[in-house]
Amino acid sequence: MNDGAAIFRPAVFMDRDGTLNHDESYIHKFEEFRWIDRVPEALAQLKRAGLALVVVTNQSGVNRGYYDRQDLLKLHREVGQDLLARVGVKIDGWYFCPHNPLTDNCDCRKPAPGMLIQATKDLFLDPAESYMVGDKFLDVQAGLAMGVKRTILVLTGYGESERKYVSSDTLIVNNFPEAAEYILNDFSASRA
Repeated sequence: MNDGAAIFRPAVFMDRDGTLNHDESYIHKFEEFRWIDRVPEALAQLKRAGLALVVVTNQSGVNRGYYDRQDLLKLHREVGQDLLARVGVKIDGWYFCPHNPLTDNCDCRKPAPGMLIQATKDLFLDPAESYMVGDKFLDVQAGLAMGVKRTILVLTGYGESERKYVSSDTLIVNNFPEAAEYILNDFSASRA
């Protein structure tokens, strides 16, 4: 019986460009979005295991005037409806920081954990049982600042050039499907 108390669940926080899809600079249109191989299937496996899926992405193109918030919201809606729905996946939350790192001082742009904090509040997540996956050191830093269970750097996108910055506490894998495989094994072991 639920007495009205919130149930906190584990999540996979994920960067977008370079982690889930090919990073082709300021992607904001559906026709520009291309998954990295096997990512939708990996997302489906994580979802079936009971993990919340949360995208946290820096999108300074909004502040720079390359596209607006509505373009980004439309892209995320189309990716969710057209690409992910086919494999039975719903992203629990899409969070983005629109600020320019050169001119704005905010607490949401990674490496700050603001987007992860907001998602945790909105979606009743348990950071200590969650994972952060990204292709940049700043993704790892955001996960560490949030206190996630494990940070994972993928070697797609900028990952290869960023690996020199991460400590041995961060798992380094080739791509998101490999990160998902690790997460699934770790998550099921913690539930056994």
